[in-house]
Amino acid sequence: MKFYMPVKLYQEVNCVKNHASEIASLGSRAVLVTGGSSSKKNGSLSDVEGVLDDSGIPFTLFDGVEQNPSTDTVMKIRDQAVDFGADLCIGIGGGSSLDAAKAAALMIKNSDKGIDYLYEKGNPVDTIPVVEVPTTCGTGSEVTAVSVLTNHKTNTKGSIPYKIFPSLGLADPGYLKSLPLSVLRNTAVDALAHLWESLINAHSDTYSNMTAEAGLKAWSLNRDILSGMVRASDRDFSNLMTASVLGGMSIAQVGTTIPHGLSYALTLNAGIPHGQACGYFEAGYLSHADKDLRDKALSLAGFKDLDDWREFYSEVSEQLTVSDEVLSRAVDELQESKMALAPFHCDRKILNEIARDL
Repeated sequence: MKFYMPVKLYQEVNCVKNHASEIASLGSRAVLVTGGSSSKKNGSLSDVEGVLDDSGIPFTLFDGVEQNPSTDTVMKIRDQAVDFGADLCIGIGGGSSLDAAKAAALMIKNSDKGIDYLYEKGNPVDTIPVVEVPTTCGTGSEVTAVSVLTNHKTNTKGSIPYKIFPSLGLADPGYLKSLPLSVLRNTAVDALAHLWESLINAHSDTYSNMTAEAGLKAWSLNRDILSGMVRASDRDFSNLMTASVLGGMSIAQVGTTIPHGLSYALTLNAGIPHGQACGYFEAGYLSHADKDLRDKALSLAGFKDLDDWREFYSEVSEQLTVSDEVLSRAVDELQESKMALAPFHCDRKILNEIARDL
């Protein structure tokens, strides 16, 4: 067994300001990587900019990261950062911004390489330092080495082969307060998928189960928040962030499995948000797991049984339906590496059952 999580992580209110000196110690010129609006609304971008200004660190802002960031976007960040002379990359936002920042840090360091370098295997993981500031409660990217990118040339979505752990993760639950309920739901379901797929995983062990089980317990405290029955308090936002971070720690050890692999086709071909797309396949995945393990996974997350989860998912996904054509494509395009992580026999018949459970 092993547990490797080299990120220095802080989770607290005013996290960025509280650890300004540690940010400043990592570089002398920074590129900030974020999306178009959310980091401006929740205050995270201004917090980072303020810390850099106070520390005398010049920065350039790239605020064009799209949902499901593309390799083309990573190269645009690289070019802007290299022109500016950046030696520190700071990702601010949801998983898209955080993943793009990791990949950009690789390409900034290897500025003489072309876009194909992102998918070359066997190269050293040589990057400029990365700081990640999550503003959603699903990705866990601030504590994983994974960068998931969309390649429009091949119409595929998946992880690049480099394992890029950030140097510093700054998780402030206060940034969640401005999220619409739909985004809170989508990202929280993503965190739940990370936790379940870590617990029900061929590579799970005592250490990965430790973080997965703790994360599920934290996640279970927020069911009424996600249902819209209760307004979230500061403690609720903290629990949501904790579940997300622990989900990231868990998949950093064992990886995600079939639901995540199937989800990529829904995101690429039907425009379904990532967490919602992963959640679509969780019932089917759990239904094929060992009964005792399935019951444990459901109970830890606060569900009585699979039907209870199905009912909850239908509610928070607003009765999402997916065409048979897209589901077939998801099965056809599933990566074998995701199938290999399922702790049960899996063939095409079972994949079709998982894909069409709802």
